[in-house]
Amino acid sequence: MMSRMHEHYRKEVVPALMKRFGRTNPMSVPKVAKVIINIGMGEASQNVKLLDVAVIELGQIAGQKPVVTRAKKSIANFKIRKGMPIGCCVTLRGDRMYEFLDRLCHVVLPRVRDFRGLPPNAFDGRGNYTLGLKDQLVFPEIDYTRVDKIKGMNITLTTTAKNDEEGRELLKLLGVPLRPQA
Repeated sequence: MMSRMHEHYRKEVVPALMKRFGRTNPMSVPKVAKVIINIGMGEASQNVKLLDVAVIELGQIAGQKPVVTRAKKSIANFKIRKGMPIGCCVTLRGDRMYEFLDRLCHVVLPRVRDFRGLPPNAFDGRGNYTLGLKDQLVFPEIDYTRVDKIKGMNITLTTTAKNDEEGRELLKLLGVPLRPQA
């Protein structure tokens, strides 16, 4: 069973991108490779229990168990030692990725307060897009009565596009609400 967005990508987005960029091979068209959701918890260095809650919530959001990320090096000013747990992240691929993207575009982003579209300049030069959410309550999976602390997260949409123009066109055709460029 293919997800709704994956089917949309196959049937409508691929032919549109082939026409737009003059490609003849459908395999050369850019596609979303993976979605990475990351929660950084600097306060976890003092209180590890905060990280356990973040892992549970990220697991509910992604539908997959997150990995606890650890500090790569010590930073004295932030009281962080090398190897301390400081966040969690999850990488989604395949059908889970398309399901998450579908929910992100059609359920989560419309629930963000004062939402007027995503900024069009958050591409990295290689067609990948990163967006930040200030709180986890916009996800319907999170029970807001159990939330003790608001946690923000970064979501990176990694594509196989060669440049930002291809990545922007791909995301626009998939239904990601990007604001028009100024």
